[in-house]
Amino acid sequence: MRYNRACFTNLRGLEDGAARKGLSWHLFGVVLLGTLGFMKIEGAGLVDSFYYTIVTVSTVGYGDIAPVTMPGKLLAILLIVTGVGTFIGVIANATEMMLEKRERAARLKKLNMLIGVFYSEVGVVLLTAFSDYDPNLESIRKDLVVKDDWKEKDFQSVIKRLKGHHYTIDARKADLEYLSGFLLGKRDFLVRLLENPMLHEHESFTELLRAVFHLAEEFSYREDLLTIPLSDRSHLAADAKRVYNFLVFQWLDYMKFLKDHYPYLLALALRTNPFDKTASPIVRQ
Repeated sequence: MRYNRACFTNLRGLEDGAARKGLSWHLFGVVLLGTLGFMKIEGAGLVDSFYYTIVTVSTVGYGDIAPVTMPGKLLAILLIVTGVGTFIGVIANATEMMLEKRERAARLKKLNMLIGVFYSEVGVVLLTAFSDYDPNLESIRKDLVVKDDWKEKDFQSVIKRLKGHHYTIDARKADLEYLSGFLLGKRDFLVRLLENPMLHEHESFTELLRAVFHLAEEFSYREDLLTIPLSDRSHLAADAKRVYNFLVFQWLDYMKFLKDHYPYLLALALRTNPFDKTASPIVRQ
């Protein structure tokens, strides 16, 4: 059975997370056992017992506190045997997690660069067209006029409201000839994006690309869109509606990314917002 890269990565992530959690709990158990044991056997206080347990399993061993009874010494040996490897493993995992977090952040920036190219070349044009063909647009237009002072809660609130919107493309109003010409002219660009392995890590954006490419493929099989029956126009409008739905949410995610990382890119995106009637790329103030 074949698994795609994203599924394999997620599965490996779950396994690594479970292993790290198990290692942490093991270390917690060793430290708890050592602390309580030294308190009981050596009669030491809580802080001293905890301190000695930590310096033992970390192999620091300052020598300022040491067990004086035979049971205490045996407990120290047990801690060394069972705890040193666990302690080192936890430290190594913590370091690995920090490095992975930094690597994920770097990949996310590169990935969003590609997403930005998609919206510059294809996405904004499609959003502009689809919003013109949406008879219910006015009910959500205000929500999609993103502001440069939006916070995380603002984006989340808008996304929650937009999930209840009925995305529609009016088959009679849609300029299918324009959409066909535009998308078929971008097929090579879309194919190159789909071939980029980095995008496979972003499952929802990959689904958007597939939907856009499918719509372009549907157009490629029709020689004359002016003569197709209304039933076929409705079919194409349904494919366009699927793209429209994906586009809106991915666009909001991208706008949030720009807000968090690239304010100067956000400024241009706001001035070319396809849902804002007053938007203009020309800076007037």
